Amino acid sequence: MVKLSVIIVNFNVQHFLEQCLLSVLEATKNIHSEIIVVDNNSTDGSCAMLLKKFPEVALIRNSENLGFSKSNNQGVDRAIGEYILILNPDTVLGENIFEKILTYSESKNDFGALGVRFIDGTGNFLPECKRNFPSVRIAFRKLLGFSNKYYANHIDENENKVVDILSGAFMLLKRDVYLENGGFDEDYFMYGEDVDLSYTLSSRGYSNYYFGETTIIHYKGESTIKDKPYLKNFYGAMQIFYKKHFKINNLVHFSLNVLFKLVMNYKLLTKSDSSTQSLMRNKMIYIGDDFNTYENIKRHLQTEQSEFCTTLPATIENYELIILDSACLSFSEIIKYFEELKSIKIRKRIIPKNTNFIIGGDSSGARGEVVQIDKNH
Repeated sequence: MVKLSVIIVNFNVQHFLEQCLLSVLEATKNIHSEIIVVDNNSTDGSCAMLLKKFPEVALIRNSENLGFSKSNNQGVDRAIGEYILILNPDTVLGENIFEKILTYSESKNDFGALGVRFIDGTGNFLPECKRNFPSVRIAFRKLLGFSNKYYANHIDENENKVVDILSGAFMLLKRDVYLENGGFDEDYFMYGEDVDLSYTLSSRGYSNYYFGETTIIHYKGESTIKDKPYLKNFYGAMQIFYKKHFKINNLVHFSLNVLFKLVMNYKLLTKSDSSTQSLMRNKMIYIGDDFNTYENIKRHLQTEQSEFCTTLPATIENYELIILDSACLSFSEIIKYFEELKSIKIRKRIIPKNTNFIIGGDSSGARGEVVQIDKNH
């Protein structure tokens, strides 16, 4: 019997998807599992990469972008695992994650869903991995810039505890529970479907668990590009949620709509260019054991100063860029390095095993960066 089905919806994030799959394959080595990628008509070569490098991964190819909810439901329909994991392609998992979360989940009689601790590409904690129910009052406060009640700050980030809302970037459920509760509501194109399903599960007697003992990297900027379509989808999802689950009078409904539009327009007007700067000519340190790879990176980036190390040196403050080689380091070790270096102003990048690119991101609100490296130079 297949224990776990990992479902990943992809849209034009080929390199992040490749890195994600490499980490998932390592994490499922001791689990009877399957991986299903649902591609929403990507034009960046994602499907060709999958077919060439990951023949063991099941691929569902859509001829158009069907959105997050419908595409995940497609994947679940195909899945045969006892458990399903809804996973974003811009994530990196540690090798022992599934043994931990499956053991924990099976100890809970009221298990609905489970999420884990997120950090971004700088190593900083992402509070949206554990949230409170977004009541109308909390929504108003969040829109006005007060988020203290929006996130579940009463739960420590390293704690295991019941939580209201989990993130669809990493959401573990039993397949039967997902299907019996309707899966993701396809009225949501993107955003809000995780809030909706978390709310539905809780209202029907299930518990959602935040498992803070394990951490993943979530390059949030790859899946939350804050342009006009994103904002329309985001605020539109909130409107769908309140209409479906809350009885609100016409005045409150009107006020929410007006506030949504005002905030959306304000964010569009004040949107800054948060794109990642080029890595060229940084002071770089490489952590790994492949000297040829180090030399090729150094040559390609034209670094002013660089150092080859097999482990993290005692002093790293003078460097601007650290490159972690997953051919030599486990993904768990890489995640640990990200956390250890979060307070140091150094840009963190990974060169995934058997690839010719460096990948990473410097902000949860910005697009990540991929730099091609000729490893055969």
